[in-house]
Amino acid sequence: MEKKRFVGFYNPSVVLTYLGLVSAFLALHFAGEGNYKIAVFFFLLAGCCDMLDGTIARMIDRCEQAKKFGIQLDSLCDVCCFGFAPAIYGIIQFEGLDSRWIAYVCGFFLTLCGLIRLAYFNVMEEERQATTNSRRTSYQGLPITASAIMVPVAYIIGSFVPDYSAYVYCGFELLVSFLFIFNIPWPKPHGKQFILMGLIGLALFIAVLFL
Repeated sequence: MEKKRFVGFYNPSVVLTYLGLVSAFLALHFAGEGNYKIAVFFFLLAGCCDMLDGTIARMIDRCEQAKKFGIQLDSLCDVCCFGFAPAIYGIIQFEGLDSRWIAYVCGFFLTLCGLIRLAYFNVMEEERQATTNSRRTSYQGLPITASAIMVPVAYIIGSFVPDYSAYVYCGFELLVSFLFIFNIPWPKPHGKQFILMGLIGLALFIAVLFL
């Protein structure tokens, strides 16, 4: 093994992954203070970081160990940013309510189903890459990173029924949890589709900003 002062691999792609993790932490910080709008912005930022880190990683010349490290790091951060963090965000919204147990149940299913879907994807992707060099065109089950879209969408819809916004969020959690593990193909974005996703993210940002 190469002698290193610190374990790990450090390059622009993993730094972006770290920024996504920091964004998720900040989202929970602002949610805990009751500033849900800023929290939603940071969830969107975490999603943007995840969308771009893979693209940047493919542009960088890395050793095989660094590539595997990046894959593992991305998966672990996905669980934190798009599994645990959105679940805790939902629990925070039920602060002081007797029905808070609903948020715990929905948050548990969101995290569990996201974890199952991510682990399944990692296994199947490893097998796929062992047999072909072609790029993946679709995913099986909704990617866990879809939580970055779920949070602002639920926030926007919940703003029209503020007394029930926490319940609206829980409804979205259950829906997304089901889609995580429901075995239907979801197109993997490439090229111009990334621009479309960026426009969707921008539209959500603007919508949240003016609510």
